[in-house]
Amino acid sequence: MTEEALIPAEARRMVGQLLTEPLTASITAREARRFALAAGDLNPLYLDDEAARAAGYPCTLVPPVFLAWALSPARPPGDLRQDGLYRTGGKPVSLNVKRVMFGGEDWEFSEPVFAGDTITSETRLKSLEQKTGGSGAFVLQMTETTYTNQHGRVVARAVGRSIAR
Repeated sequence: MTEEALIPAEARRMVGQLLTEPLTASITAREARRFALAAGDLNPLYLDDEAARAAGYPCTLVPPVFLAWALSPARPPGDLRQDGLYRTGGKPVSLNVKRVMFGGEDWEFSEPVFAGDTITSETRLKSLEQKTGGSGAFVLQMTETTYTNQHGRVVARAVGRSIAR
């Protein structure tokens, strides 16, 4: 199978480009606490201002993966694709495939996020690579989302993988 078989040239040209407009959200202590409780993470640094200050922080910390939830727009069930993933609403990456599956996500946290911070996320197409597995050819698509605080400092990065067949 040729390199262009599953990855059209127009999709290759998208590597490095933003896939959606940047999203910005102000993180409230109430939402972050509710997320921590729902996740069963009872770390006092997420729940108690006094405990956070005693540990040297200005206020409560935000649970790390809360960023993905806080910066994800609310979507109706009608936006679900047949494979169970949401349509992005951004630039579609057109591949010569029938379905896309979630292939995992790796996070890197570089600075704490505090209740009251304003975070902006930007998601770019990191790479497209055609591979061959036991079931035939597929595309490994990688995205990178960068989370930046109101001071312009990157607080986290998430690299997501999708497998397209």
